[in-house]
Amino acid sequence: MSDAEQHIESHFTAAEAVRDAVIGLSDGLTVPFALAAGLAATVGSVSVIVVAGLAEIAAGSIAMGLGGYLAARGDVEHYEAERKREAEEVLEVPSEEEWEVEEILRGYGVSQDEAAPIVAALRRNPERWTDFMMRFELGLEKPDPKRAHRSAFTIALSYILGGLIPLLPYMFIQTPIRALIISILTTMLALGVFGAVKGHLTGVPVLAGTLKTILIGAIAAAAAFLIARIIS
Repeated sequence: MSDAEQHIESHFTAAEAVRDAVIGLSDGLTVPFALAAGLAATVGSVSVIVVAGLAEIAAGSIAMGLGGYLAARGDVEHYEAERKREAEEVLEVPSEEEWEVEEILRGYGVSQDEAAPIVAALRRNPERWTDFMMRFELGLEKPDPKRAHRSAFTIALSYILGGLIPLLPYMFIQTPIRALIISILTTMLALGVFGAVKGHLTGVPVLAGTLKTILIGAIAAAAAFLIARIIS
């Protein structure tokens, strides 16, 4: 078996889905957690905390999902607008575009003589020429037109799942402060697991990712709790 046949590359290809899940989970774990912690400092009824938390999760998931949808649609619209402009330039000012191709290739160590057949091949195929310019001149990859719906669903669902974790103790424990303590422990554990998994998937040191997410959640909850105490 040759070296080419033995060599198998392994690349992480779910970056967009992971990014959406990270956005939803991180906000879902911290925002309802901080809200419930703040209410626990001033409200004597866990039912009020649960209702307020569920309302926040519903509103937050909708807002976050809509934000993800609009961001993904914006990427598609931006790419289409830039591609239309680049396609027009390839047809209307081909000499300038040829010079830009040579400049791009020169950046990769390709001489003018070596670039000539590449430029000629691209000129014979305006569609591929436009693709080349989008990728190497503008640094834009064609976005998946279906990503907007997937992004909205992933972010919203992740927000809901993350938001329910700190709220669950208040559904089963009738004393707000006691429920807050259990919520803190549960959420810190969830944040730690979330940070470790995220670090593993994205290549960040697991310990650093774990500590960072726990610290963010702790600061958010402590700030909400203290502000509620001061106001009350």
